[in-house]
Amino acid sequence: MIEQLQALDRWLLLGANSHHTPKLDAWMIFFSERLVWFPAYFVLVVVLCYLFQRRALLLLPLLGLSVALADVISSRFFKPYFARLRPCHDATLSTTLNLVNGCGGQFGFLSSHAANSFALAVFMGLVLPAQYRIPKVLLYIWAALVSYSRMYLGAHYPSDVVAGALLGSATAWACATAYQRLAPRWWPVTAS
Repeated sequence: MIEQLQALDRWLLLGANSHHTPKLDAWMIFFSERLVWFPAYFVLVVVLCYLFQRRALLLLPLLGLSVALADVISSRFFKPYFARLRPCHDATLSTTLNLVNGCGGQFGFLSSHAANSFALAVFMGLVLPAQYRIPKVLLYIWAALVSYSRMYLGAHYPSDVVAGALLGSATAWACATAYQRLAPRWWPVTAS
């Protein structure tokens, strides 16, 4: 059973990695670059401060905690513990991969990119009011594209990405639940 899952993982990775074009390469590198997103994160912080006003004093640290937990757990615990080589470092596989953006660290289980992006997207999906359906959908699409880019670039197996997305979703759920429980106690809604 494990061998069949590993074979499926490799097959899905090769499928994602084999459809290269120069334009698609550039987009996938763009989605994988963390520094590219800093201006978007700044805009997100400004918008959240505007939307949530005083509650942003609680929301922003919990959002940051959600992403930080996902990052630390994935990179400091999972990767060294499982020590699973990235596909691009696996000698039996790396020669068949299209590596257009280098390889990254030695170990890949689980994907920190997927964990971090899903931590942000799921947290926002849980705390944003219902009328912000389109921004929520866009954040989920962004997290999915970041995650897919890691397979496309040969840096992670699909199982690395799925496990990272699940970890990020779990940290987001925990932090969003903390926000939803604490915010009404600190800033009760007053009748006008």
